[in-house]
Amino acid sequence: MTSRIPLRSLAALGLALAPAAGLAQSRQANTEQAAVVKALHRGPAAPGAEADPDPGEYLIGPADVLAIDVWREQEVSRVEPVRPDGRITLPLAGEIQASGETPKSLEAEIARRLGHYIHQPAVTVIVQQANSHRFNIIGEVLRPGSYPLGARMTVLDAVALAGGFQEFAKTTRIYVVRRQPRGASMRIPFDYKRAVRGDRRDLDLELEPGDTIIVP
Repeated sequence: MTSRIPLRSLAALGLALAPAAGLAQSRQANTEQAAVVKALHRGPAAPGAEADPDPGEYLIGPADVLAIDVWREQEVSRVEPVRPDGRITLPLAGEIQASGETPKSLEAEIARRLGHYIHQPAVTVIVQQANSHRFNIIGEVLRPGSYPLGARMTVLDAVALAGGFQEFAKTTRIYVVRRQPRGASMRIPFDYKRAVRGDRRDLDLELEPGDTIIVP
């Protein structure tokens, strides 16, 4: 025997479900809006980028300013710039190689060294000024100069940041000067006209800290 639900009960059930459905839609809309706001704050991703870089993967370089805090050890805690040789000096820990390390790996090394003098030191390293992660662009652009290097920036991003080209810029003869680990430098040619067509993503060269873009 099939039981029937009175029409009044169905109507009441519909009224009860309507606010729940509206709440679910509202939550979904809020989630989507939050994702859009996050994307806007993050900025446009470079071609082929799939995820945000992990902040812990930042590589410290010369001229960066580090805030080093050792919990309850004010005599050891301090703000230290990374010297041109890539090192910092801390009481008890001595000279430490900072350039090429991430904040997390540097924390571990400082804690290891201080562990000989302090019981289980809790170390925090924060990059206060990321001075080493910059690039230069000179020549026939509207705003030549030195700029902060964001995550996954390319030559096209740099040209846009510098305001574009001057009238007589030779866009097929652009090149990037890149420093090598042992002090030498290499010259990398860049063809703007081919890169801007977007046929091949690898033609838009990704920048590295210290790169100098020269626009004849």
